[in-house]
Amino acid sequence: MAFVKDMLRMWAHSWKRFISIAMITLLGVAVLTGIYAGCRDAFRSTDRFFDAQGLHDVQVLSTAGLSNGDIAALRKVNGVAKVQAERSQEVTFDLDGRKSATMQEIGTDGIDQPYLQEGRMPKKAGEIAVTRKFIRDSGKRIGSRLTVTPESASSDTFDTNDTNGADGTNETNGTDEAPSFPTKLTIVGVVLDPQNLSNPDGYSAMTSFRSTATTDYTFFAPSDGVTGTLCTSATLLVKGAAAESTFDESYENTVKQVTDRIDGTVKTDRQKARRQELLDAGNKKIVDARAEADKKFADAQSQIDANRQQFNQQVDQIVSMQAGAAAAGAAANGANVGAAAGAGASQLDETTRETMRETIIAASPELTQAKQQLDQAQSQLNEQKASTEQTLKTKENELKTSIPQVRWYVQDRQSLGGFSALKSDLDSIQSLGNAFPIVFLLVAVMMSLTAMARMVEEDRSLIGTYVGLGYGRLAVASRYLLFALLACLIGGGLGLIAGFLGIPAFLLVVLQGMYVMPGLRLEYDWLYGSLGIALFVVGVLAATIYACVQEMRQTPAALMRPKAPRAGSRILLERIRPVWNRIGFLGKVTARNIFRFKSRLIMTVGGVAGCTALIVCGLAINDTVADLGIKQYRDIYQYDLMVVSDDSDASAMRTKVASDGRVTSSLDVRIESGDLTVAGSGDGDSGKAGSSGSESIQLVAVPEKHLSDLGEMVTLQPVSSGILGTSGVGKTGSLKLDDDGVIVAQSAASALGVKAGSKVRLTNGDGVRATAKVSAVNRNLIGSDVYVSETYYAKLFDSKDAKNTKNSKSSEDSEALTWNAMLAKLSGSDTSQTDYAESLEEDSSVMKAVSCAHMADSFKFDLMGAVVALIVALAGGLALVVLFTLANTNVSERVREMATLKVLGFFDREVHHYVNREMMILTVMGVILGLPLGRLVGGMLTMALNMPSLYFEVEVKPLSYVIAAVATMAFALLVQLFVNPVLDRIDPISSLKSVE
Repeated sequence: MAFVKDMLRMWAHSWKRFISIAMITLLGVAVLTGIYAGCRDAFRSTDRFFDAQGLHDVQVLSTAGLSNGDIAALRKVNGVAKVQAERSQEVTFDLDGRKSATMQEIGTDGIDQPYLQEGRMPKKAGEIAVTRKFIRDSGKRIGSRLTVTPESASSDTFDTNDTNGADGTNETNGTDEAPSFPTKLTIVGVVLDPQNLSNPDGYSAMTSFRSTATTDYTFFAPSDGVTGTLCTSATLLVKGAAAESTFDESYENTVKQVTDRIDGTVKTDRQKARRQELLDAGNKKIVDARAEADKKFADAQSQIDANRQQFNQQVDQIVSMQAGAAAAGAAANGANVGAAAGAGASQLDETTRETMRETIIAASPELTQAKQQLDQAQSQLNEQKASTEQTLKTKENELKTSIPQVRWYVQDRQSLGGFSALKSDLDSIQSLGNAFPIVFLLVAVMMSLTAMARMVEEDRSLIGTYVGLGYGRLAVASRYLLFALLACLIGGGLGLIAGFLGIPAFLLVVLQGMYVMPGLRLEYDWLYGSLGIALFVVGVLAATIYACVQEMRQTPAALMRPKAPRAGSRILLERIRPVWNRIGFLGKVTARNIFRFKSRLIMTVGGVAGCTALIVCGLAINDTVADLGIKQYRDIYQYDLMVVSDDSDASAMRTKVASDGRVTSSLDVRIESGDLTVAGSGDGDSGKAGSSGSESIQLVAVPEKHLSDLGEMVTLQPVSSGILGTSGVGKTGSLKLDDDGVIVAQSAASALGVKAGSKVRLTNGDGVRATAKVSAVNRNLIGSDVYVSETYYAKLFDSKDAKNTKNSKSSEDSEALTWNAMLAKLSGSDTSQTDYAESLEEDSSVMKAVSCAHMADSFKFDLMGAVVALIVALAGGLALVVLFTLANTNVSERVREMATLKVLGFFDREVHHYVNREMMILTVMGVILGLPLGRLVGGMLTMALNMPSLYFEVEVKPLSYVIAAVATMAFALLVQLFVNPVLDRIDPISSLKSVE
């Protein structure tokens, strides 16, 4: 019992060490669990929401729409749980300019159901539900009315009824028609689109660079009032996918099995079948057109024949009358005049009759005109017959070439811009949460070793007494092990509260400013929380055991005697006589105290350096993110404007831009959305052994004659990976695009482990795949551009029209590709350039206009900034605890020394200066070491942040170094305010009493 009481008294006496260990454990556990818990809560709530709303696992799109046969084929795919045929239509309306929206039918099979936020779901024709973004932008509310205009059919719609005035509807077999929605609309509800969780009232500008929406808004309408049987897409749910977390690899593998099956025989067979349907529909229309034309021509011919017969009858009547009159004159001598006239007319031979007809027609202007009209009508009819027949034959010959190959696009949730943005944001933050606790754990072990070693050393005589009285070494060591364990458990428990409540609440507040996540709640993970505490308990107990073993290896007699003072020795500075001789007495004492006690030097400098490094690391990430937009849109992109149009509007777009007179220089290119894939086959082609993955890219094809002009629009600099998160950047202009390979953006190459000489799989805008060689990796931070020459594009994707472009004499001889985009340099200020880009988007020929000036100014990454602020705050707290622990340990080790100084006549202020000067010097040394260490750690962390379409080129501004150094020194000064009263309370008499 006395042993226990003494142990409790010892614990109470060491309350400062207890608080120090508990605080370090609290901070470490909070960092370890907090960021993880915040991301996990967001992941889980979003996954529950997706399952509740039936967000599709797979979406199938086709360039020719999907027929009932396509839907039936998808339902037969093994692993597909449910298929929903979807109809949509793009419309435009006037809202401070021309705006576009997608009219989306609300499915009846429970897939992609909008989440009702206000009002009610639409049920009748003409009723719609809109998103909060539309309500905010338009100022409308529930009950407001809206009139929309359907957009014209896109270039992907095949027109196979272009013969002889056919009506031009989108048909395949006379029954499939394109969807059509009501145009007089009434808003009855406000909903959240499960495919896009972006918060329109939050940091909307932050995700603008990753927006993949083709229209401004989405309107949800019921099936009532929607006509047309042709589907624009099909959404699928996969068996077993709902049981997996949508953000886990197991979910991706489950869905991939189904997409691979669809990409196999189903996709190929249905593409061929669909094109054959279009060909059959075209042939049927030609046959129908020929039959209709033949009928019209037959009716016209019958009319001409009837008119000609009537004309001939009239002429024959005149002939008969003239012949009768002649015969009557010859028989005037008494014969029967009537009989003679009749006999004369009937006795005319055919030659005479024809001669008389021609004479009569020539003598009569009316008859001559009538005959000419009949002949002209017959001639025109014959010409129309020949022309129509020739047209139909031409249509028959051109039908196969006029209908392009049907392309299917099989996409999973990764293709949804809102989903991929949320996942990449959370993954990046979680990666930081996995790295920072390691530094906290190392610092915790170092500080625990320092504190517990001093605690054991102070009790060495008592330890020797207990061992001499027969107490086991384990029993004696348990006094300190239980002390450390209790401190870890209390600190860890408080850390779990902060880690599963405080930090997640902070992160989720920031996340909810960016995304709408219904049903979000905080959850506790018993396993992870317990392992988090256990990790720090093991580390601190290991340090305590080491300290106990170091002391208890001695005999009880040796332990009961005071520890021999450290033998005097010279320090290196003493050997530098010119310097040493000029140092004052107290300066020499300070130098000896600092450098003679190596363990205190290492612990103090190491602890301060670790805390300073954490602060620098956090600020480095913040500086890196802050400069991304400026570097990309000011330095790398030399052009001011990028304009993209549909293929059919490319010429009109270029004419529009040229007529405005704002462009000083431009480059026509072709831009397609595609994919870049690296297969980890281990064949040596990939840039990194075992690397695998896919990245969405922007494929930029450059005309063969203007390859050299690319360098004027985009800064081409070859890069190679650096060890500190930097990149070895080559000379500007040293990189050239040629016909031997593609140039891959650094952001994509870094994520996939691609380097110059690697082989990659490219997918172009039509879904055609090809294996390409990477000729170089270009410096690029935002977006994943892949540059390819016109000739190499043709070689990769087998463009028949482009195979001889390299040797063509002129663009008219062989125009391989449609240049649907323009990179341009503009005159005027940044504001005028931004306004011009906005005005271009209102033009019907322009699909998208992007101003680099606007992107540079609006690029933000608020989530990363919030997490960095959190990390810096925690690192600052750790620095404060570390300095407090080291300062108190330093004082406890030197109580007799401080008492001696007071006996010698030192005033309290002089004693403060004597002790604090050493701590400040050690702190400065730690700061000097921590600044470059923080740069190193920051570089390694940013290299680990492989986010889609982003590369973090590490940047640490001088101000960040200053802030880190000043903050650490400020913490050191703050600690002095706590230490000085302890020095004042030292009693010289009691402290100098013999410890024997």
